[in-house]
Amino acid sequence: MTFVAEKYSNVVGNDAGPVRMQRARGDGKISTKMRGDATRLATLYQDGCAKIRLPHTHSTSLEAVLINTAGGLTGGDEMHWLADLSDDGSLVLTTQACERIYRSIGGPARVRTKLSVGSNAHLDWLPQETILFAASQLDRRIDIDLATGASLTAVEAILLGRDAMGELALDARLRDNWRVRRNGRLIHAEATQLNGTRAERDGLSLLAGRRALATVLHIAPDADQCAAQLTRVRALLPRDGRIAASANGERLVVRALADSGLALRRLIVPILAELSGAGSLPRLWHL
Repeated sequence: MTFVAEKYSNVVGNDAGPVRMQRARGDGKISTKMRGDATRLATLYQDGCAKIRLPHTHSTSLEAVLINTAGGLTGGDEMHWLADLSDDGSLVLTTQACERIYRSIGGPARVRTKLSVGSNAHLDWLPQETILFAASQLDRRIDIDLATGASLTAVEAILLGRDAMGELALDARLRDNWRVRRNGRLIHAEATQLNGTRAERDGLSLLAGRRALATVLHIAPDADQCAAQLTRVRALLPRDGRIAASANGERLVVRALADSGLALRRLIVPILAELSGAGSLPRLWHL
């Protein structure tokens, strides 16, 4: 009887124990194979609130849409995505909508993504923006492994609050870590952290009062191709300093700041279209 009482108290959250909240869990995995010159589905796994859909396209690339059926994430929720792209393949990964990170009452939401790109293959990692609501917390990590000759175009965009509601989400917290390797050798690493302080929002070397930010990363097969891409990308950039691009070896990085989500999209969409292996963005980016 004592055991039953203690277990029940943990569920209802009285003085005898903590509240046990229902949490979202999602696990989605996809791998590809080649059929002639076209990339096709090899395996697909989905569990919990993680779903993957494959829209029909007129491209030899395979497009997959990642969906969180929970409708957003909050503290204690966990999502895991894994993709394995075969040699010589071309894969576009996007999301159905912006991911929403809601107010947390205990710890961060966690998102883990692991992407593997085979020899001479190209992966477009093009999720739509992540919206951080007031008092939200997000801990995200992306690990990408590239084989010889593989290339990558990846974007992560963050909106601090909702444009239409005039939200600033001043107390939103973010930890975002990227690791990109080629044949086990680290070629790109970065860590972004927002602690919800006014100094981060207003600092001229940080967000400078902006509430939308994005990083675009392109890894070319070699340094010469990367330099050629940089020339084309710079021709697309406005000259007001809101967005800038640089290259080092096989790696090209674009950083953008904007006052709103719409303004941010206007900055990065031409860049993504230029760098995309498919030559255009998924239809969901234009709805």
